[in-house]
Amino acid sequence: MVSAVLSNLFLHYVFDKWMERNFPNNPFARYADDAVVHCRSEAQARYLKARLEQRFQECKLELHPEKTQIVCCNVGKQQNTQVAKKFDFLGYCFRARLVRRRDGQMFVGFTPAISPRSAKKIRQQARRWRLHLRTSQSLDDIAKAVNPAIRGWLNYYGAYQRSSLGPVLRHINSHLLKWVKRKYKKRGRSTKRAKALLEAVAYHRPELFVHWQFGVGFTAG
Repeated sequence: MVSAVLSNLFLHYVFDKWMERNFPNNPFARYADDAVVHCRSEAQARYLKARLEQRFQECKLELHPEKTQIVCCNVGKQQNTQVAKKFDFLGYCFRARLVRRRDGQMFVGFTPAISPRSAKKIRQQARRWRLHLRTSQSLDDIAKAVNPAIRGWLNYYGAYQRSSLGPVLRHINSHLLKWVKRKYKKRGRSTKRAKALLEAVAYHRPELFVHWQFGVGFTAG
């Protein structure tokens, strides 16, 4: 904890204050040691990157060679440049996507949604729950145990492009299907019957699991 605080304080002067003095017209966002800086052109971005490398060297630091990149966020100009077309920041992947306007019309915008890496972490967490082995518990017990985590994912990653969470949350449903098949194995291990049972529960008690309230369907697991 102390090292994280000191690191954040150090970067406040190495990066934040330096940017405010030398590049006041370039908005930036930083969290811990991750930062994003907005530039008006590729040339300006390359110049700023060179200046940052120099600044960090003077402070006995180094920009991450793989994470530090120039990204074209202008969807209309992406075909005319060889730089990266997307980037990850704070668990989100920013890239060109179809976006619906308030009037219902669709257009291509550069927007965030849960990143593949974050989605993988959620799936890994769902596997670590080992729901299929909790046959001594009721569905209510399981919901009470996992809902806080699901609610947190929805609140954070659902702030933008919530529909992108659908495949991840359906993965949780696949683990619930395995729980039903193991819990009621005396009635057979039919995936079709297990799915029908869960769909019936979700229809009558959509509030049981947080993600059920958002109409997340089921997949055969």
